[in-house]
Amino acid sequence: MSETAAPEASFLGRAGPLVLARLFTAGLTLSIPLVLARVLPLDEYGTYYQLFLVATTLYYVLPFGMVQSLYYFLPRAEERRPYLGQALLFVTATGVLGAGLVWGLLGRVAEAFHNPALLDHRGPLAAYTALLLGSYPLEVSLTSQGRTRASAVVYLASDAVRALVMVVPPLLGYALHGLMLAVTAFAGARYVATWLVALRGAKGPLVSGSLLRAQLAYSAPFGAAMLLAIPQQNAHLYAVAGAVAPALYALYRVGCFQLPVVDLLYTPTSEVLMVRLGELEHAGRLSEGVGAFREAAGKLAFVFLPFAAFLFAAAPEFIAAMFGQKFLPAVPIFRVSVLGVVLSILPMDGTLRARGMTRAIFASYFVKAAVTVPLLWVGVRRFGMLGGIGAWAVAEVVGKTLLLARVPAALSTAEHRLRLWDVIPWSELGKASLAAGAAGAGVFVLRAGVHGAWLKLPEGFFWRVLPLGMAGVLFLAGYVAVLYATGVRPLSALAALRTRRAQ
Repeated sequence: MSETAAPEASFLGRAGPLVLARLFTAGLTLSIPLVLARVLPLDEYGTYYQLFLVATTLYYVLPFGMVQSLYYFLPRAEERRPYLGQALLFVTATGVLGAGLVWGLLGRVAEAFHNPALLDHRGPLAAYTALLLGSYPLEVSLTSQGRTRASAVVYLASDAVRALVMVVPPLLGYALHGLMLAVTAFAGARYVATWLVALRGAKGPLVSGSLLRAQLAYSAPFGAAMLLAIPQQNAHLYAVAGAVAPALYALYRVGCFQLPVVDLLYTPTSEVLMVRLGELEHAGRLSEGVGAFREAAGKLAFVFLPFAAFLFAAAPEFIAAMFGQKFLPAVPIFRVSVLGVVLSILPMDGTLRARGMTRAIFASYFVKAAVTVPLLWVGVRRFGMLGGIGAWAVAEVVGKTLLLARVPAALSTAEHRLRLWDVIPWSELGKASLAAGAAGAGVFVLRAGVHGAWLKLPEGFFWRVLPLGMAGVLFLAGYVAVLYATGVRPLSALAALRTRRAQ
């Protein structure tokens, strides 16, 4: 069979195994905060969020872009083992550093958060941070080599076990201390699996001085960007944690809660898009990259826009069903946080990383950080928790706008210079926005008509989720109906995610 006739998966089709794996485990992952919200007291629930806020901040900052560099180097490399080995050794060292930072600074964090209970978990948190950092390359090492099915299996197993070890100890009465010990053991198992899986079948030395220098040169701008981006993204969480009691912080974190749909679709799509752009560049077909970008953004728009509209419209029903009536004060915060779903439609950061434009990412994060500090200072002091989430939203819009401005240059070729207008799938965005807006309005009308009856429903799980279910059915029917009216066939759009033959 000739090369041109060989079947080729579209990049969205290649992301399919990762999406399906994450879809399967999303329910288990989603159960973690929902179960803990009902099992743990409010103050301990807030402590749980504060502990993992510290760990996840270090998890994303300290690797300094070395893990993400695998998406750039492995599709282009003849010998892959040095890049993998260097990334593994680097994150192992940063894991040790992270553990030291947790041990040495958690006391100051506890003082700033007015929560001395954090110190009861210092040892497990330090060990968990070190091992989790060391296992960072596990799934990335597979996806960046085009082994998406193997990566999907690893995601499936890892996420399922993680969900179990986080909810089972509290359910058995071991509370937050048992949870921390269990996740530390889980992170240790992941670390061992990372070394066994990542280097399997890779050829070459474990470390190469010249390749290490190239990898660090690529990673440094992105790593520096993460030094700004992650603290900036989490700044509102730290600011609110330092301003309110742990019980109120638990309400704030519920307001910031998002279903894992964004990570479920955006992350694997962005990852595979990065690999695809690297392959196109290597084959001298970079001009096809803009089509891949528009395809990704267009399909994500038909999922993310209705998802955001539904969460915004049905926020009271969602919070009550998922977390309980005591968390209803979090609804205004939750509605602002939904903006993050809309801003995830365009896979801009992955595109810029694939083209080596990490300095543009750093510049955008620098501006976001500069904007965030004064916004939080004023917002939290004057408007409390709502000011915190508002400051985050404004900074996110600024940062995404700066990234979007660089995408045309990243996808341009010497023969064809692209404009901003050329890279955005305007038709898909317009139709999805119209359908999502109309369906969301229907939910508001439904609540106005029957909200009094909902307040009189009996106790029990069925009656708690009934209003959310009714709102969901109405929204879905309205969204699909408007899409059909605009000429979009939802089943055809889903079919486009499958593989296709190369043209």
